Amino acid sequence: MDRDLDPVEIRVLGCLIEKQRTTPDQYPLSLNALRSACNQTTNRNPIVSYDEEMLRHALQKLGRRRYTRLTSGHTSRAAKYRHLLDEALPLDAAEQAVLAVLFLRGEQTPGELKQRTERMQAFDGIAGLHDCLTGLIDKGFVSELARRPGQKEERFRHNLSDDLDPADVPEGAELAASSGPAAVVPPPPRRDERMDKLEAEVLALRTELSAMREELTTLRAELGA
Repeated sequence: MDRDLDPVEIRVLGCLIEKQRTTPDQYPLSLNALRSACNQTTNRNPIVSYDEEMLRHALQKLGRRRYTRLTSGHTSRAAKYRHLLDEALPLDAAEQAVLAVLFLRGEQTPGELKQRTERMQAFDGIAGLHDCLTGLIDKGFVSELARRPGQKEERFRHNLSDDLDPADVPEGAELAASSGPAAVVPPPPRRDERMDKLEAEVLALRTELSAMREELTTLRAELGA
């Protein structure tokens, strides 16, 4: 298991899992749909403003980790993206749902996780959620955090990054310090744009070639060749 994912990679994975479960008819996601999912202002902590170049860079890194794949829809050759966590990591559907919330909202209590995974996974009460967390801890994907002064419930975070990233800021912490608008996370340093564009073009060409090969195979089968 990789533990060095950056905040953009974490947000991308969380969005792909979430949208696969909540809007399956729109999954896999186009780059534009993924950008909207990453930057939406509900069910996200922190609120971010990622552009397409940043997402391409994150998808390229996730692709090298075998965590995402560039694909195309059944009726369109437009490039779309899907996650491969069910293939790359020993995670069942319930565990993926819990990780998605931790990816998108940062550290959470069991009660918060139970409520916020309902659209993706139905747990058998809080006990079922605890069983899922225990499994994730045993596999090394989640850690229980020490309780802070005044906290009644334990809190949990994901382990796919070594250091606490912006997604691990407790919800409401910024609001308690300031009554102003929610802060936008500054983008990470950009790579050379030409390299990003070249890599994106290569991936798109590979996807188109793969689709053409599948169509040719289907045509040969229909013709009895």
